[in-house]
Amino acid sequence: MGATLLCELGLFLLCTLLCTGNTQDAVLTIEPNWSSFFIGEFIVFKCDMNEGKDTDWKYIIKKDGQQFISYSDYKNHRLKCTITGHSGEYQCSGHRTSNSYTKNSNTVSITVLDKPRATLTAGTTIIPVGGSVTLTCSVQSSDGWKYEWFRRTQTTSELQIRDQQNRDIRVSQGGIYSCRGKRGNPVYYTDRSDDVTIEKTSDHPKAQITIDVRDIPVGGSVTLSCSVNSSSGWKYYWYRDVNSSEPLTTQDAVQMQMQFPSEGQITVSQEGLYRCRGGRGHPVYYTEYSDPLIIDENV
Repeated sequence: MGATLLCELGLFLLCTLLCTGNTQDAVLTIEPNWSSFFIGEFIVFKCDMNEGKDTDWKYIIKKDGQQFISYSDYKNHRLKCTITGHSGEYQCSGHRTSNSYTKNSNTVSITVLDKPRATLTAGTTIIPVGGSVTLTCSVQSSDGWKYEWFRRTQTTSELQIRDQQNRDIRVSQGGIYSCRGKRGNPVYYTDRSDDVTIEKTSDHPKAQITIDVRDIPVGGSVTLSCSVNSSSGWKYYWYRDVNSSEPLTTQDAVQMQMQFPSEGQITVSQEGLYRCRGGRGHPVYYTEYSDPLIIDENV
């Protein structure tokens, strides 16, 4: 009885090998190998039986367990995503007609989304003198993108920035910028981003100094004001004498009977030549000095 059982087992194994050959699992892969696609993009399904010749098989693609693409002689199939309903779990099967043998592959999960819009962000919208700013273009929830950049001004037509395809670029020109993403073959484009306007400073702004009265009354004082018209966030520095490069300090103010009543103002009771300038940021960015103002003292 033992010999009979062994003989039957041997015949079963032999039949299995003759009927099925290599029993390695079938494999389904996709190109490009992305998890998310967008309406209008293409997916190539590649079904490999890992057994016999490719021409030995008839191929079928299933979606969520149901037949999606009918039997075909070709192991590769190209699908254009036309609806978000193409999202799902895909599997391929191969049927060998010579012995009615079928193999099933692994499953691949695919998500199809509506056409995306690129997003453009800027580190800052003001280019400092001699500097640049960083612009970033991105497409949410996906990968594999390269980018196209565009620039125009109020008086010039839009042009593509030809030497830039990176996600981040640095620009030293003012203008109106936009971008879009592209990927795949044939190339698939996102919708354009919203515009971002970048302004450039043409030179250092110049501080302006004003005074309530020109002459210091006997035993009195006058108030000087410093301002920068182009923007905000400035701290102000005061100088006495045209050759002085060090700003006046609170200690100087005590010795010279001066006061700093508010940011951007100084009250003086001594005649002389006064200047000011603004500074902001870290490291400090300074404006040009104001024109000098000569204060006389009434005698």
